[in-house]
Amino acid sequence: MIIFAAAQILPGDVGRAILGPFADQRAVDQLNEELGTNRSVVVQYADWIGGILRGDLGDSYAFRRPVEDLVWPALQNSAKLALLAFVIVVPVAILGGVVAALGEGRFRDRVISIGGLSATAIPEFVWAVFLIIVFALWLDVLPVSAQAPDGAGVLTQARYLLLPALALVFVLFGYIARMARAGTIEALDADYARTAYLKGLPRRTVLRRHVLRNSLLPTIAVVATQVGYLFGGLVVIELIFNYHGIGELLYRAVQRQDFPLIQSTVLLIGIVYLLATLAADILYSLLNPRIRLAHEE
Repeated sequence: MIIFAAAQILPGDVGRAILGPFADQRAVDQLNEELGTNRSVVVQYADWIGGILRGDLGDSYAFRRPVEDLVWPALQNSAKLALLAFVIVVPVAILGGVVAALGEGRFRDRVISIGGLSATAIPEFVWAVFLIIVFALWLDVLPVSAQAPDGAGVLTQARYLLLPALALVFVLFGYIARMARAGTIEALDADYARTAYLKGLPRRTVLRRHVLRNSLLPTIAVVATQVGYLFGGLVVIELIFNYHGIGELLYRAVQRQDFPLIQSTVLLIGIVYLLATLAADILYSLLNPRIRLAHEE
């Protein structure tokens, strides 16, 4: 409802946004009549939400096609980019956080912590431009566009998506690594870790069986929120790299005041957030036996 209300206050009207600034006003009025955008806001929203309850996302105003034909391919493209960035950043960030925690206060800790937070503070579009200049223009080893040719294999698609994925990695690394570092430091100071050392267990065994299992618990929730961001926050990245994902589709929908497409896109992004949070809760309970025991009691 908030997104729909916000879209209604955008300047101009749908017919003008679709036909352009030089179109005849009679043609604009006729198009608005055909699309039903001259009806009251309440009626428009009721029609859309009624279709959603029946499993119908409606028709796009600008593209004159069913919304589902547009959002599902875009969502799949964004999922590919998000998956590649996720596969890179999560293990690297967790490893960096653990290494920083094991050397708390030392040079490596400062380098990882300060470097990670500095990288996070730089907007993703700055990283995107920097990576394009270095790897696409100067070194000429990676393509500028992220859109692979039709029928390209998995490795070819990964090569095209590597630059935008790296831009996202730089932005997300510091936050995840910081949480992994804090969780590892807390686990190292816990009673069970000291008890394991007193029993004579090797350091590697203590870290693997006791420290890491518990230190990653607060990191899981952070990773889940970043999964949602990887879908909903890709607008700038997809525009810069000319990638036809959900973020780029949302941008085009807003430009043309395509209310059904805007609503459906935001709805899908919200569902991704919910599923990511649910997966985090399930994984959290699997890694923490105390939560399972509390539920059983």
